[in-house]
Amino acid sequence: MFQLSHTASKLSGLLLCCCLFASTAQAQTTPPFRTRDTNTNSWLMYFSDARLTERWGVHTEAQVRRARVLRDPLQNFARVGINYYVDKQLMLTGGYGYFYSYPYGDYPAVGNSSEHRIYQQALVKSSVGRSTLLHRYRLEQRWVLRPNQTEHTYLNRARYMARLVLPFKGSTLDPGTPFLALSDEILIGFGKNVTGNIFDQNRAYAALGYQFTKATSVEVGYLHHIVLQGSGRVYESNHTLQLALNFNPDFRRPASTPSPEPGAIPATPEQKQP
Repeated sequence: MFQLSHTASKLSGLLLCCCLFASTAQAQTTPPFRTRDTNTNSWLMYFSDARLTERWGVHTEAQVRRARVLRDPLQNFARVGINYYVDKQLMLTGGYGYFYSYPYGDYPAVGNSSEHRIYQQALVKSSVGRSTLLHRYRLEQRWVLRPNQTEHTYLNRARYMARLVLPFKGSTLDPGTPFLALSDEILIGFGKNVTGNIFDQNRAYAALGYQFTKATSVEVGYLHHIVLQGSGRVYESNHTLQLALNFNPDFRRPASTPSPEPGAIPATPEQKQP
């Protein structure tokens, strides 16, 4: 598993550098055949991965996204999933999400749209010094009901995200620990119904967080969200405030300690060390 994590770290680091370079280049220059649309948005987010047993858990997520800071609706959605913990470094998830989107920006859609989405993902976790590095690989099957249409359009999308979490003190996110979070994610569409462009989005993110308890943390950050609309002609540069609440409870029963035999001498702390 260490070899898998190490290989994923090297490959993902290379991909992350490419994503950041592409994001920076696109932010600085817009091709002459595309129109740039700059927006200021806010995302209010809730994430939870509840551990039920040694192998199984449940993912729940809800987001409210607003345009023009907080004035107008942009998108609301909820996502659920089943987590399978392969080991301490690898978690697999499959689930469903429902999304409802509104027109926004200077080049909006002609009306509201909705989407049903099924997804599969692998989350690989590794340590780099005092920091934790996460690699998330996700495939999505999307059924989008666009404005003025009566039938859903089927789309495929692949996503890769690298996320680095660095505690400001110590080497773990213990209760009472502030931390820095950095991430970048690229989204690529594919399939016969993706015609205007393959590149869909890039999300570069930086945030400050605080670990309140073992299960609960909050993050406040900035997201530079690049979107190439489906026509391939409008390029969005969205400056986005993100507020996130993370709640990851562990409902596993603690391992029971066998009762000592009559007359046995209790072990000292030194003897309990592995």
